[in-house]
Amino acid sequence: MTLAAPADWWRDAVIYQVYPRSFADGNGDGMGDIAGLRARLPYIHALGVDAIWINPWYPSPMADAGYDVADYRDVAPVFGSLAEAEALIAEAHALELRVLLDIVPNHTSTEHPWFKAALDAGPGSPARQRYIFRTGRGDGSEPPNDWQSVFGGSAWTRITEADGRAGEWYLHLFDVGQPDLNWDQPEVHAEFMSVLRFWFDRGVDGFRIDVANALFKDPDLPDLAGSELQPPAGDGSVEHPFWDRDVVHDVYREWRGVADQYTPPRVFVAEAWVDGPERLARYVRRGQLHSAFNFDFLRTPWRSPLLRQGIDQVLAALRGVDAEPTWVLSNHDVVRHVTRLGLPQRETIPRRPEGVAADAEPDLDLGTRRARAATLLMLSLPGGAYLYQGEELGLWEVLDLPERMLQDPTWVRSGKKQRGRDGARVPMPWSADGPSLGFGPSDGSPPWLPQPAAWAGMSVAAQTGVPGSMLEFYRGALAIRRNHPGLGSGPLRWREAPDGVLAFERDHGFLCMVNVDGQPIGLPPGASVLYASGPLTQGGLPRDTAAWVQV
Repeated sequence: MTLAAPADWWRDAVIYQVYPRSFADGNGDGMGDIAGLRARLPYIHALGVDAIWINPWYPSPMADAGYDVADYRDVAPVFGSLAEAEALIAEAHALELRVLLDIVPNHTSTEHPWFKAALDAGPGSPARQRYIFRTGRGDGSEPPNDWQSVFGGSAWTRITEADGRAGEWYLHLFDVGQPDLNWDQPEVHAEFMSVLRFWFDRGVDGFRIDVANALFKDPDLPDLAGSELQPPAGDGSVEHPFWDRDVVHDVYREWRGVADQYTPPRVFVAEAWVDGPERLARYVRRGQLHSAFNFDFLRTPWRSPLLRQGIDQVLAALRGVDAEPTWVLSNHDVVRHVTRLGLPQRETIPRRPEGVAADAEPDLDLGTRRARAATLLMLSLPGGAYLYQGEELGLWEVLDLPERMLQDPTWVRSGKKQRGRDGARVPMPWSADGPSLGFGPSDGSPPWLPQPAAWAGMSVAAQTGVPGSMLEFYRGALAIRRNHPGLGSGPLRWREAPDGVLAFERDHGFLCMVNVDGQPIGLPPGASVLYASGPLTQGGLPRDTAAWVQV
């Protein structure tokens, strides 16, 4: 079953991110799976979202939690089977939920048949041309250049050739188990367009594109010479050797051509960490991708001038290419925003998301108040939004996971100095009791990461039907967003407001007011409150609180 029009549903959709290994365990092995997700589809539907995005479920050695793909046309046995995946897609569509998968085009697994063939074929072979192999410097014993992996350590690993000699080096911007593909090869282009068709033919509605800004590398492989791993600040007139190179847009024109062959057209959202909204807008120009995560919003501190500045900048940049923003507060790669917002807030926007030390002491009550207000802000802005599983429960980052259980490759590759992203990936609590809080069967294996005992009170069962709970707060906000004609796509008009307060109008008399860091402010005369993130006072809207108002 393919869902009917509107074909531009993605312009203002709310999409729920499912991290499958941590969502629901159907078979009791301690790992989330498709069976668990299928059983919980009614929960997602009742939340009031339009679609789900599922992180990679492909066969993989799991060097990076499935982002090291060994086969793009199948499902890992730990998650289920291809038949179960097809059943999930059909069941989601029956609930009017669209399904987006994750595609990983920058690299494969070292277990992918292409990479195995490259190792067997030897230097200079067509099989090796699919990846980026080079001879080392000097006598060959030093890496070809000074590039570092995003996860820590060198971005190069030397192989042993079939005859036992120390051989060439291959590039991996991420883990050693994730060799980068060579997108200068037409065969790579053809393979991924085939993969897109494989899943589109099975009813998938679109893809989130992993590391969408990284596919192409400068063929000269110049040293970075100490410059940052992330794209340099500036207007893009000087290209980075591997981030956000102009030629990457040719790929997305090809992919858009594939997506537009289907009825309704399939869609894409880009994960592209680039320098500013103007660079991001290049990915969603006509004939390329449909949307791209606005990560500048995610990393903006809870400061009213910075929030307004960021909103204005992305709206202006995307208006110029007739695209809608895509807002997000959390995902599987960043610290959950309840924790982020419960820490002291910076006065500037950081270049990249910041981690949190294991001994940090966030004020979770404060973080929760701010998270509720930030959610109303996000859901009232023009465009679409993504929710990360568990944020609707108010889950926080688990900072005290035992070191022996950490699985993120960042932990090892950083010399055990950076704990990585596992704290945002702890399995969901569904019930208030049981060994896994309902994540899996009561007689099943423990979850792959342990849940805090306090999450019993944060579980779906503990919050369902409880007025004021985070879960019911999300359900209510999403219902209003779906039904109010002023929300979703459309214009935004700022209203004058005191320092520390954001106030803007949407069409049909909708007003959003967010007291970020100001004094309590009264509501407009004659206004009625549609929804609020927390209690209002006699003085009106208190600090760290948002309200949706009908004027």
